[in-house]
Amino acid sequence: MAVQRDDPYGPFNFRVTITPGTGAEIKAAFSDVSGMNAEITHADYRVGSDPVNHVRKIPLMNKAGDVTFKRGLVGSLDLFQWLKAAKDGTIAAKASIVIELLSEDRSATVATWQLTNARPQKWTGPTLAAKGATDVAMEELVVVCEDIVYA
Repeated sequence: MAVQRDDPYGPFNFRVTITPGTGAEIKAAFSDVSGMNAEITHADYRVGSDPVNHVRKIPLMNKAGDVTFKRGLVGSLDLFQWLKAAKDGTIAAKASIVIELLSEDRSATVATWQLTNARPQKWTGPTLAAKGATDVAMEELVVVCEDIVYA
């Protein structure tokens, strides 16, 4: 887990593990993970007899943002099988996704985020163009989740 230090960690060493309801881990490597956020909505409330002239903020619902994963197109079909299970409405499509930030030498996990009841929302295939021999075919997967927990 994280240790006390003055220098922030770099975002380039991380590991993603997707475990659908079937229990079989999806083997997928990603170059980018973005969109991790949590939001708590509040309501303004004031009792007429309050001695101060301002509202109280009462916490209501909380929600997790959609998380986007990007990777180079590979031959593994694990991710597509999970996407198909979600399209078919299978309860096994609900997954636990664990994102681990690793130290510079990859010897220790310094931060962990867990996405609960995650499901695919959108898949975007690569842009195919004959002009760039140095480009990589990239695909994008957006998932929704019910909660993001920092562990």
